[in-house]
Amino acid sequence: MAMYKEQLPEEVLGRINRKENVVILDVREHDEWESGHIPGAKHIPLGQIARALNEIDKKQETVVVCRSGNRSGQACDFLSSMGYNVLNMPGGMSKWTGEIAYGK
Repeated sequence: MAMYKEQLPEEVLGRINRKENVVILDVREHDEWESGHIPGAKHIPLGQIARALNEIDKKQETVVVCRSGNRSGQACDFLSSMGYNVLNMPGGMSKWTGEIAYGK
């Protein structure tokens, strides 16, 4: 049973458009990140999350994103078990219709 909530890409986009303070963590690999990511997102590949916990604010709600929602779900399982306030974005970047930033 998952200990985290989910928010669909269009809901996350709505929050960004309303200028809410949305923190986004992208857990895809570097080449995927460079080929297009949500502007302002933080990038920590899934395999590096355990080493980068200090880069994530435990209290701040963080929306975790990958390509389809699979890896972000794994990241949410791990982070929520450590007490982090995370949301998974099912559908991931494959369903994202908002702005996209490219490169590093």
